[in-house]
Amino acid sequence: MPLDPALTARIAASVAAGFPEQVAHTQALVRFGSVRGHEGAIQDFVFDAYAARGYAPERVALDGPALAAHPGAGRVTEAQSRAPLVIATHRPRDPVGRSLILQAHVDVVPTGPADLWTHAPFDPVIDGDWLYGRGAADMKAGHAANLFALDALRRIGLQPAAPVILQSVVEEESTGNGALMTHLAGYRADAVLIPEPEDEKLVRANVGVLWFTVAVQGRPTHVRAMGAGANAIDAAYRVVGALRALEARWNADKAGRPHFDGAADAINLNVGRIEGGDWASSVPAWCRIACRIGLYPGVAAADAARAVADAVAAFARTDSFLAAAPPVVTFDGFFAEGYVLEPGSEAEAVLAAAHAGATGEPLQSFMSPSYLDTRVHALYDRVPALCYGPISHDIHGCDERVSLASVRRVTTAIALFVAEWCGVEAIAAD
Repeated sequence: MPLDPALTARIAASVAAGFPEQVAHTQALVRFGSVRGHEGAIQDFVFDAYAARGYAPERVALDGPALAAHPGAGRVTEAQSRAPLVIATHRPRDPVGRSLILQAHVDVVPTGPADLWTHAPFDPVIDGDWLYGRGAADMKAGHAANLFALDALRRIGLQPAAPVILQSVVEEESTGNGALMTHLAGYRADAVLIPEPEDEKLVRANVGVLWFTVAVQGRPTHVRAMGAGANAIDAAYRVVGALRALEARWNADKAGRPHFDGAADAINLNVGRIEGGDWASSVPAWCRIACRIGLYPGVAAADAARAVADAVAAFARTDSFLAAAPPVVTFDGFFAEGYVLEPGSEAEAVLAAAHAGATGEPLQSFMSPSYLDTRVHALYDRVPALCYGPISHDIHGCDERVSLASVRRVTTAIALFVAEWCGVEAIAAD
């Protein structure tokens, strides 16, 4: 049943009272340069924060063989993080409510050139309403909001009347295997909330993602005899053109996909890295391009991967050089299907009420053309998976930042959601 207005006001006031501490905690998270492969220290910090509150955290390792056997896993490579997941559970005295997973990731993408940032990327500077820093928005503000929403209840003598599992994961930015590992390890709840930076909206539909590398082999010669060689970098450009044609075909294929009707480019191909050649005066013998492409919900990752490989192979057969030296396509990261959050769940209704209580506005939903860990819980746990979080700018870019006023509203909404979804009970006296 809806929260009593007096309790709603008490929870909002408690979030406000704890917000300076929450901002300081978020800044501490941002100071960790937790790019892929370097998340161990921040996970130790998270472990200690959970332990200090009595949530009995545990470390869960990524199990490579178990992940590799699951069709939704990203490709397990040497680049995969070795940092553990940190998972902690609040257990009520008398469970009467519905259980909940609050999940967030600690891994961040590389910073890019430091001279393009106004402040150092891992220096969590506050300027007006904005907290700057790599990961400030994506998604360390949300990570802190999960914890401090529970703190807000505790501050007024209450705790959830159902189990709440706090999941701090890695690999969200490269494979999704951290979230999938929580599924394989058996963690379950009646609903999941992940506060990614979504402009205070609920994600209704979310694309799947593939990562792949195309390797092209050329024929090296001295530049004085360029015509006798074959430039692998030039050939890679031609392959990109074929992939762009595939991207255009997929973007045009919107029949039966109402959540994507108004999106001209929901299926984005990104050529994220290119490397090749050995010498400026030699025709390059090799080139590799690392790519990312989206896929519609309901399209199996294996089918999309086959279409990518087939498109490259079909183009190569028409190319005078590549026909004799076909490019090699390797899938080496995300291998994830998208999902649609069907409207009408009670969890969504509770979040809508919590959002209205925190912001005074109705909850809006939208399609996100990016990867989200909610796909694990939607597709494999088969529970309502809610992705909803604060207003931000320039995630994955320079001067990434998050609105602190929005973080406070979202934290209030999470606390209200927990209180209604899980119910509350008084904290027992020591």
